[in-house]
Amino acid sequence: MSMECIFCRIVNKEVPTEVVYEDEDILVFPDIRPKASIHLLLVPKKHISTLQEVEESDTELMGRLLLTAQKVAREKQLKGYKLAMNVGKDGEQEINHLHLHFLAS
Repeated sequence: MSMECIFCRIVNKEVPTEVVYEDEDILVFPDIRPKASIHLLLVPKKHISTLQEVEESDTELMGRLLLTAQKVAREKQLKGYKLAMNVGKDGEQEINHLHLHFLAS
């Protein structure tokens, strides 16, 4: 974990947020600048700066990230939603901690 990283600080409960879902590997919370009625961030607790830094050993974690999106959608009884991941500065990634945007109406 990087103590300069806001998402690591949220994961460590140093910065308060509404927790929508949490397990041993992933934390889900609302985006502070929502772009949809429902705009959540799915954040691995392991600090990975960007998708470009994902390693073979992270395969299970990345799969769990997608399955968590599915679980959140079921809990919210959503029939459709959008997932997006910005990668790197040129891909408009603002926080250097891998995260998946979950958007729905």
